[in-house]
Amino acid sequence: MLIFSAQQVRKNLFLLALSIMLLFSFKTIASERTLLFSGGPDGGTFQYFSAGISEYLSKELDGYKVLNEASAGSVENLRRLNKRESDFGITYSGDLYLGRNGRLSNNARQYRNVHAVAYLYGAPAHLVVLDDKRINSVSDLVGKKVAVGAVGSGAAASAQRFFESMGVWEKIEPQFLGYSEGAVSLGDGLIDALWVFAGYPNSAVIQAASANKIKLLQTYTEAQKNGKLFEDFPFYSKVVIPADTYPGVDYDVVTIQDSALWTASSRLPGDVVEKAVKLIYQSEGLDHLVSVKSTAKAMSIDSGLTGIVTPVHKGAQNFWKSKGKTLTEVQIR
Repeated sequence: MLIFSAQQVRKNLFLLALSIMLLFSFKTIASERTLLFSGGPDGGTFQYFSAGISEYLSKELDGYKVLNEASAGSVENLRRLNKRESDFGITYSGDLYLGRNGRLSNNARQYRNVHAVAYLYGAPAHLVVLDDKRINSVSDLVGKKVAVGAVGSGAAASAQRFFESMGVWEKIEPQFLGYSEGAVSLGDGLIDALWVFAGYPNSAVIQAASANKIKLLQTYTEAQKNGKLFEDFPFYSKVVIPADTYPGVDYDVVTIQDSALWTASSRLPGDVVEKAVKLIYQSEGLDHLVSVKSTAKAMSIDSGLTGIVTPVHKGAQNFWKSKGKTLTEVQIR
């Protein structure tokens, strides 16, 4: 008959407990699935949102670990999601709409496997001129030099869409300058207007306003009169840049914006998407995102479907309907 000492019994019980803990740990790890969230360039707003959402979901979404991935931005995310190289991503509404309909610049491919989940924040147009009496409307820019953003940039593409819809693209002299260079050139009198397509307050516009007295033109008001921009590009929407956002601009600026959207592969299960959106849109989730990037203050149940003109993922549809939101015919296709 074997007789164990009290010390041996305690040792054996400890080893048994440790074995059980390891067994359950390995089982948990084995059952945990990894989801990839495609963001943007390091230091950019896309990447802040992607990292913030990934971090929160990794802690709160049972059975899943969400990994944040850097990318070149909106169009690359569209490609990754369409091929299921990523599960979640951030995409401009404009790129999602144009890609779905085979209208991306130099790319006729249709990206049909990507669905919208929610609105994150807006990228409004700033049309900046010096505060004199020469330029008060878009038509006053005929024959003038306008900095529209770097070659191949989203800003330059949006500028061309806007000015073409207004019938003046061929009548202005577009200058393909980055924002900071454009702000300096405006102050130096080398250009007549600066186009910035980014969230507010924007550092380049602040730079221009700090060196000169500026004004911002009301792009939405003018585009609405014309109507063509919204017919051809329904992803643009109205936004107001509040008075005093920039030095010397003491009035509200009604302008157009594109929307940065949380997007998902259409092949991602609906229950996973629904749980993810529900977690982010609870107060703790939104507070976490605001702590990561203050731009997330734009996120709310009320704004959740802003700027979405393409189908919404089935899981996200379930969430928004549960919150009393009415989806458009396009959003529920």
